[in-house]
Amino acid sequence: MNPAGRAVAVDFVEDEFEEIGYPETLPTYSPHMDESAAARRRLGKGRPDGAEEKVWFDDEDDFKAPSVRTFSGGRPAQLALPPPTTLREFLSQNMPSIPPLVYTLLACYTRFHRIGLSPTVVWDEAHFGKFASHYLKREFYFDVHPPLGKMLVGLAGLLSGYNGGFDFKSGVDYPPEVPYVAMRVMLATFGVGMVPLGWFTAIELGMTQWAAHLVALMVLFDVGWLCISRFILLDSMLLFFTFLAVFCLSKFHNQQAHPFDFDWWAWLAMTGISIGLVTSVKMVGLFVTALVGFYTLEDLWNKFGDLRLSTKEQAKHWGARILCLIILPILVFMATFKIHFMILNHSGPGDAQMSSLFQANLHGNDFHNNPLEIAIGSKVTIKNMAFGGGLLHSHVQTYPTGSNQQQVTCYHYKDENNEFWFWPAWDQKDTVWDPKYGSHDPSDEELRFLKHHDVVRLVHVPTTRNIHSHPIPAPITKANWEVSAYGNATIGDVQDNWVVEVLGDVVRGDVNRYLDPKSSTVDSRARIHALTTRLRFRHQVLGCYLSAGRTSLPQWGFKQIEVTCAKEEEGSKPAEGSIWNVESHWNTRLPPAARSLSRSPFITDFIHLNIAMMTSNNALIPDPDKEDLLASKPWEWPFLSVGLRMCGWGDQQIKYYLMGNPIIWWGGSISLIVATFVALGLVVRRQRYGGGKGARKPAPNSLNGDSGKNGAALVARPGDGLTQREWAQFWHVTKIAGGGWVLHYLPFLIMGRVTYIHHYLPTLYFAVLMFAHLLDYFVFQVPSTPSANPHTVPTSGVSLSDTNSIPKMIRTFRALPRMTRIKLYVFSLTTSAIVGTFWWFRAVAWGMEGPVRNTWGLAWRENWNIYH
Repeated sequence: MNPAGRAVAVDFVEDEFEEIGYPETLPTYSPHMDESAAARRRLGKGRPDGAEEKVWFDDEDDFKAPSVRTFSGGRPAQLALPPPTTLREFLSQNMPSIPPLVYTLLACYTRFHRIGLSPTVVWDEAHFGKFASHYLKREFYFDVHPPLGKMLVGLAGLLSGYNGGFDFKSGVDYPPEVPYVAMRVMLATFGVGMVPLGWFTAIELGMTQWAAHLVALMVLFDVGWLCISRFILLDSMLLFFTFLAVFCLSKFHNQQAHPFDFDWWAWLAMTGISIGLVTSVKMVGLFVTALVGFYTLEDLWNKFGDLRLSTKEQAKHWGARILCLIILPILVFMATFKIHFMILNHSGPGDAQMSSLFQANLHGNDFHNNPLEIAIGSKVTIKNMAFGGGLLHSHVQTYPTGSNQQQVTCYHYKDENNEFWFWPAWDQKDTVWDPKYGSHDPSDEELRFLKHHDVVRLVHVPTTRNIHSHPIPAPITKANWEVSAYGNATIGDVQDNWVVEVLGDVVRGDVNRYLDPKSSTVDSRARIHALTTRLRFRHQVLGCYLSAGRTSLPQWGFKQIEVTCAKEEEGSKPAEGSIWNVESHWNTRLPPAARSLSRSPFITDFIHLNIAMMTSNNALIPDPDKEDLLASKPWEWPFLSVGLRMCGWGDQQIKYYLMGNPIIWWGGSISLIVATFVALGLVVRRQRYGGGKGARKPAPNSLNGDSGKNGAALVARPGDGLTQREWAQFWHVTKIAGGGWVLHYLPFLIMGRVTYIHHYLPTLYFAVLMFAHLLDYFVFQVPSTPSANPHTVPTSGVSLSDTNSIPKMIRTFRALPRMTRIKLYVFSLTTSAIVGTFWWFRAVAWGMEGPVRNTWGLAWRENWNIYH
């Protein structure tokens, strides 16, 4: 029989333990433990949520922190409620669903109100509406963004009855047959979904309902998010899927106590799907993907330090993350491109961005009318076979440096400047084949098919200049020689000669094995074919190869791809940028060839298009010679130094101005600065004073004070005032909000492309979360103590029909605990500022009619070009 108050020592075997409820407290150490005993004991796997880990002290280490966090922040565990048996119980249990429902209805009003007021094509509707037309007509196009968002725009057009016949020119009025209002409403639904996602994310992050209300209100009443959600644009989808990714991550975090059960798997998979979706709308979705990645690395690192987890369990955790957060998002991303290729199976304006073999399988292209075998005198277009490669191109403009001769570039769109002749070298007879410059008729010459090691000139058809290289450094890539266009049909030199090297054929394989060097004719099996034969052009004098990299020329080269003569070491692997194929082919002496071509593999097309997208996106750099009134710098965004006119500014036009709610943007930016100092202060305080509300630690060499084990004095540690739960909660939300903001904002500071204020809108979400988080930490999470006022007035019995109700309500409010009153003050003031500022600036999102000077008081900052 155990005497009252005596501790019971229990030996834990692996993960099984006996829970003893009496006595309620245990001493910090057991008298029978020797010096070499383990310094720390943990509860087993069945430890209830919220139970603190026991920390032991020994003489060597005066304080040992737990190696695994038992508190990780987020929403506290919720008890499962029994099924309701009455209507009152049903309403009581579902009361938490009322606020997000109300906010969703308000979001419907703000997003749909006067959405069709402007009947003109507004801002980037000119781009994304046009893409919807391409989907409906199934014409292949090219854009720098992934296809999911544009496919959803096309789906909105399909569901609304749009036939794809409108070209969406900026500023043009919509014709009656274009259901632009229905399309705007469908896409604005994503903006509606942002509001409840903001509420539920705040709840899952462990914020109080006070803070959750503020998050929902800020998402609801920011005029920037509101304005961008009301048009035929991609941004509402980008924002929705960004919000969804953060929500799913927060839900998954709250399932960590129950690994590998259904909900754990479901929310882990949903997190992966959501980051796949947001990246499939715009590549900036990689920023929230990075947030999920850093969270996952920290989570796995913490699990690695948990000695209770076996190697098998560690491997399962790693495998689950790899499957759901790497493989699954990639599959989602690739699936959108697969659907994109399946829909756009007709030739369109974006064909030139893809490989020749891909284009050959599009309906409506003219490749089937072209001859198959290339001969001297053929007119061709030449395609670079590197991923994202373009067509060999020249134009009359000259290089501003170097030789000052005509530019030669790679271009991703089809025009006549991409056309070249294969002519024989200058030292061969019958060189002048152009009737425009000579009397020779090529039909009088015996037809000569092009083969491996033939020496030819590449002559630009519109200008008759020869593709030429010389020992002058290229304009950008100085290690290579410049390639220019020089001379004409009668003027040239040996620097115009190129040796054709055949590397093989994507369909027929190695065709050079059929060559007979002793024969004057070319075996048909060794002939060069359009579309499929892989070629290189080696300069006869310099020995370098005609190459196109991914370097874009400056504005004087129209930002087209630089073409150079690249030096290669003998025996080295051919560079991808030096491999070409003939794409279009014209030769009146050769018949059109009916041919059955194999399709290019999906993975090849997928990689090719993504590299082309990145290359084009990198070319979107500011032009120093032109002033872009819409562009802005990233450092102008956090404090809302600029706005953006989304349309014409005439008196008769409906005007929209993209800006944010100043209270939300300024408050969010200030909160990020404050959070930095608060986090630093908490770290310093915990390092100095320890954690918790207060603790005691041994001071082995003390001569005064209470004696502890072995005569050591016990010295008080004041602590940092935070329980382990509060500490973990603060850092969990701070890392999600602060880390998300940094990962979304800093890339814009280092990237060279042109930027606009709408690029900050996904980043703003994390500033909003930080704003609410700091208010939650300093105000709403502070416990309220009962009021010391003895004259407490009960709230029951207060009725507005009673003439004395207002005085009673005032006395009731005064009787509330002081901290509760402070919370009401702060919440009311913040809410009033948010709603009031929204109402003041509502016209910039809902549309300003008439002369803009009639709408006064909007230019709070001089840089806002609303009136000038």
